[in-house]
Amino acid sequence: MSSTSSRDPGIIRDEDLSLLKRSALELEWYVRREGFRGYDPYDALLSPLLRALPGRYPRVAATQFMVYSPLNVRKVLGIEKGKNPKALALFLSSYCDLKSGGLISQELFGSITSLIMDDLMKAASRGYHGCCWGFDFPWQDVTRYSEPGLPTIVVSSFVGNALLDAYSITKEPACIQAAQGVCEFIMEDLNVLEDEDGICYSYTPIDHHAVHNANALGAALLSRVYRLTGRKKCLQGSVRAIDHLLAHQEEDGSWAYSYDPKTGRKRMQLDFHQGFILSSLADFIEFSGLHRPHDREALEKGAMFYKNAQFHPSGRAYWRLPWQRPTDIHHQSQGILTFSRLGRSDPEHLRFALTIARWTIENMRDPSGHFYYQRYGPVSNRIPYMRWGQAWMMLALGRLCLNLERLKGEAQNKV
Repeated sequence: MSSTSSRDPGIIRDEDLSLLKRSALELEWYVRREGFRGYDPYDALLSPLLRALPGRYPRVAATQFMVYSPLNVRKVLGIEKGKNPKALALFLSSYCDLKSGGLISQELFGSITSLIMDDLMKAASRGYHGCCWGFDFPWQDVTRYSEPGLPTIVVSSFVGNALLDAYSITKEPACIQAAQGVCEFIMEDLNVLEDEDGICYSYTPIDHHAVHNANALGAALLSRVYRLTGRKKCLQGSVRAIDHLLAHQEEDGSWAYSYDPKTGRKRMQLDFHQGFILSSLADFIEFSGLHRPHDREALEKGAMFYKNAQFHPSGRAYWRLPWQRPTDIHHQSQGILTFSRLGRSDPEHLRFALTIARWTIENMRDPSGHFYYQRYGPVSNRIPYMRWGQAWMMLALGRLCLNLERLKGEAQNKV
């Protein structure tokens, strides 16, 4: 076999794999030692003092202060570390990847994933169809106040995918049943914007917002459940949601964060959410089995924008275009995940995922194994947020290791 093959494992150096595996396992030990509990950038309103602020704007201001402050004053404000359902879902997927890659034992996998799934089931929101989850803290933005546990399509979709990851290893019927329950929540409880382009599922059951990345995440889960169960209703919902998504792609390949269905006004926020959309679209293409050329064209166009406009060639992600700083750990981890996902069909994307991972480990990793929140040039915000940083990076590192090992194995089998 020629060394110039498109599946050439030459992009994979032993020292790179060793660095990734060591970083993943040291991070795993850190989060396990912390009991998967931690602070969140958006947990300000867990403080009795800040939650009592009158009106939305003071609460938004308090939340934004906590998001960007390099000083962690949460103990003073009475905020306790929590177990975030979204973080638990990411950890569950991470342990599945580490097990599949041979990095952890069956004993550790079984004991930890059992605990995580128990915590997830205890944290599930009640009073809705099927199964659904929200954040473990109240949050306020300029449009709404949300109580802890208000289910969202985003959190629920990540939990659903994590349960399917677990099902792929354990074959436990409860996992796939709960994932089907998430689909019931999406299709029965969320509000649906319907137009000539398709449909857009709302973010929560109490709003009518059209958020593209959230709609894409829900569509991807629906298509994955369809692939496993053959439920036509799931396929129909996913197709119509993806049709809506593609109709709203910008000429440069990007997507707005959201738009107002009444006025058409767009909210442009070009950040890691582009990665959510691309990974979701890639999943839909794989799981739907429809092989529609325009899906692939949209994915390739979006991937080109994401790589060329939102990342420095060194692997450092830009923040929110046109702003390049700060460098944010969530942006780094999503870049690793998205280009790892796209790398399953194009090794050049996998090469770039490795570039992002190297930069992140070299510039945002603490010697104790966890990752910093943000970096402003030579200055870092070192708060180790559990969901925003550790959960995403643990998933990103484990997934990249797994995909690199698969590529290496495929290439060796062809020799």
